[in-house]
Amino acid sequence: MTLNDFTRDVLSKQALAERLDGFKGMLLAPGEAGFDDAAAIWNGTVKARPGLIAQCTGAGDVATVVRAVAHDDIRLSVKGGGHNVAGTAVCDGGLMLDLSPMNDVAVDPDGAIVRAGGGATWGAVDAAAQAHGLATPGGLVSKTGIGGLTLGGGYGWLRRKHGLSCDALISAEIVTADGEIRTASAEQNADLFWAIRGGGGNFGVVTRFDYRLFPLGPEVFFSFVVYPLEEGRQVLRGWRDFCANAADEVTSLALCGTVPEDEAFEQRTHGRHFAALATMYAGPPGEGERALSPLRQLGTPLADFSGPAPYIEVQQHFDEDYPDGMRYYWTSLYLPDCPDGAIDTLLELSRERPSALTTVEFWQLGGAMARVDADATAFGARDAAWMLAVESNWEDPAADARNTAWTREARARMAAYSTGEGYRNFDPEPGHGPEAGGAQIQRLREVKRRYDPANLFRHNHNITPAQG
Repeated sequence: MTLNDFTRDVLSKQALAERLDGFKGMLLAPGEAGFDDAAAIWNGTVKARPGLIAQCTGAGDVATVVRAVAHDDIRLSVKGGGHNVAGTAVCDGGLMLDLSPMNDVAVDPDGAIVRAGGGATWGAVDAAAQAHGLATPGGLVSKTGIGGLTLGGGYGWLRRKHGLSCDALISAEIVTADGEIRTASAEQNADLFWAIRGGGGNFGVVTRFDYRLFPLGPEVFFSFVVYPLEEGRQVLRGWRDFCANAADEVTSLALCGTVPEDEAFEQRTHGRHFAALATMYAGPPGEGERALSPLRQLGTPLADFSGPAPYIEVQQHFDEDYPDGMRYYWTSLYLPDCPDGAIDTLLELSRERPSALTTVEFWQLGGAMARVDADATAFGARDAAWMLAVESNWEDPAADARNTAWTREARARMAAYSTGEGYRNFDPEPGHGPEAGGAQIQRLREVKRRYDPANLFRHNHNITPAQG
């Protein structure tokens, strides 16, 4: 019995199981209990379905599976949190490595380190770290997996104060294509450590992440002010000017969208187009209230939800806006500056959104993340001051083509203000990130050749191995 086309029938599970000596996890085939839940991912537009799922309990299980299939021409994908907009956790008809059982989180408060399994989410990491008054740079949605976010860079509310998620990474346990379990750090396999900080899942399966922790909280000041879109020009220009001199403690984004029919908003505002400013101050709440006060006086707000809040709640602020199974298609661009023309185009795009659930956004960058040397990690986009994010979100499958086409058009219309590059984690298609042609691509390809010469880990924004 071989593994050729092993996903075609029930015997495929047996065929793989015979190769998995010492495997402690579970193999799930279509139709079996637990398969559908394990195969499900966040983005409802992704219709791919794995032929078999290997739920792993640790690095040993991952290594066993990788060794079993490394020499077969199969499709292999890796699921951590399953929250990636491109849906690369699932390869249609292939084998999914499901890391969700590997979700342990342990904090060393004296050493200021948090260690988390490859299937952990940011919500779990935040909760464990905040129990000790500590935090590490994570994402903006608590259900996001730590793996995909970190390997692609990792933007969050601490990016200007403490850098990206990948900047806080101090060590990783990774299973490479030869089935070996390696440690990647500044001292061990330094080339691999460089590559996984921004190069995506191209170089192996990261089964454990060790992050540096920083004192924070338990409360921070979070400002969320919703202005009518009619005042968008003055609001966004005022916000841009405020950001020019903001301290590193200030991390902000401007988002344009539609007020939902939610009891948190006055009924008179429901359905109105808005320009909102969301800002966190990574310091004492009293200082934050004073520092962010100008952002609450740029117009006549439809709503102002600003105030001191537990850091964990801030990390969950946008969770309800991104439910599992909704339809998502996003794109992004880096901007060297934010001229009036870019602001005007953003406002035009907001008025034209085909879905009321879609937002168009400018993210403030800079600060600590910009002071990391461009060659220190594979995440090379350090000098951009802003990021455009077009987050198209909708519910009706019949509207897929319209929303996808509009998102691409929006990106094209903003391209004149950009560097031409975008953020890997915000793109559903390859070709938009720095890896598409940036200065570091050859170095990434050399690392890829060393650790994955046959390109086993290719179901991603793929970096092909160097030749020769």
